[in-house]
Parts: sequence; structure tokens; C-alpha cells
Amino acid sequence: MAREDETFIHRWFEEVWNNKNEAAIDEMFAEDGIANGLSDAEGNPLRGPEGFKQLHRAFCSAYPDLTITVEDTITEGDRIAARCTVRGMHTGEGLGVTPTNQQIEFTGLTIVKLKDGKIIEAWNEFDFMKMYSQLGALTLNLK
Repeated sequence: MAREDETFIHRWFEEVWNNKNEAAIDEMFAEDGIANGLSDAEGNPLRGPEGFKQLHRAFCSAYPDLTITVEDTITEGDRIAARCTVRGMHTGEGLGVTPTNQQIEFTGLTIVKLKDGKIIEAWNEFDFMKMYSQLGALTLNLK
């Protein structure tokens, strides 16, 4: 079972993100699934395939060449953890920042809980602060 779960998480990132296959979200994300750490416009966790598709469309629009590499995975019980690297060129609209033609690279972690071959809950920690900093949309004054 652990090997199947590991294959699942690799397939999720390959199909949904690298291949921009929106239909895979319907296939792999439960109707009542929750993506904690990823928020809608009101700041609520993303819910269900339709909620997740909003984020997917925004990212794919902003980064048409987006790729996510799964660097490591750990599987325990019904949960899979994946450490990822996200890369892309910011050439499109979608995240509230005018295209900058900047290359971005940042890392993230996700833990997903599966039931009946679908994600029912996920906990996401991606370094969006680094992403926005690379786009020049966020500057820190640490003095």
C-alpha cells in the first residue's frame, strides 16, 4: 500500500501541476476534500475539486511553464508527505501581480490523507513569501 500511495503523490504533481491536467483534480481530490494552508479569497481552506481548481487556474495562468518536482516522500498509514521544489517563469496574470518575466523557485511540503484513492485532507506549507519576494511584490525591511 505504501508504494501505491507514493505513486499517487507523484502522479498528483505530474498530472495536476506539470501536465496542467485539470480533469485529474476531479479524479484525485474528493468532493468533500479540504486543502489546509491554501486559501480562497475569504481566507478559508480550499474545499472540493472546484475550490482547488481556482488556485490551479491562477497558478497555471501566472506560470504557464510551472513544474513541481517531488524531492522526497514519506508514507505512513493513510498519509503521504512530500517535499517539493516549485519552478516557473512568471509570464501571466493570475496571482494579483503583473507579469514580471522573473524565474521563481521555492520549496514546499504537503501531507495528504487518502480515502478511496482520493485526497480527503491536505496540509500544505509552501514558501509563497519567497515566491512573492522573487517577483518583487514583497520586500522585507528587517532593520
